[in-house]
Amino acid sequence: MMVTRSYMSRREVEQQRFSIPVTVLVPVGAVLLQVLLPRVFAGLAILDLPFVVTLFFAISRRSPIVGTATGAAIGLLQDVLTGQPIGVNGMAKAVIGYAGASLGSRIDVENTTTRALLAFGFSLVQSILLYLIERRLLGIRAFHVLWLHELLRATANTVLAVPVYLLLDYTKHRE
Repeated sequence: MMVTRSYMSRREVEQQRFSIPVTVLVPVGAVLLQVLLPRVFAGLAILDLPFVVTLFFAISRRSPIVGTATGAAIGLLQDVLTGQPIGVNGMAKAVIGYAGASLGSRIDVENTTTRALLAFGFSLVQSILLYLIERRLLGIRAFHVLWLHELLRATANTVLAVPVYLLLDYTKHRE
């Protein structure tokens, strides 16, 4: 009797799928909440719900191409609805989607601690990307980064991401 080995990558084995309503409504809902909630309570502006959703879909799908497209679409929608220069969040979230999907295919992203570390780290990476895009690429000299604020933002996004990821896990269709 011969033992056969499968040489499928981790990404191919554990790739997740989502229904079309979840794929569309969750990101749109996240962007709308991002726009509306700070109007009700200004302190909620520190959260970046579209970032949290972008990272979740990227690490769950484990496809860099899909992660990039998802991040770009969510970011562009966020730009349109928040009055940012078009493409700022689109570029930053596209990079986050690509990097998250690439890491998701190599490490265990089902672990809550890993997800928290990814959310915290990628939130800081997004802050750096937004700074580089606005300050260096667009030349907006009035754009400044307060790094303590960005650490607090990363912490707040991480605290938000953990329960949101646990809720969104119920929407997965495992292959």
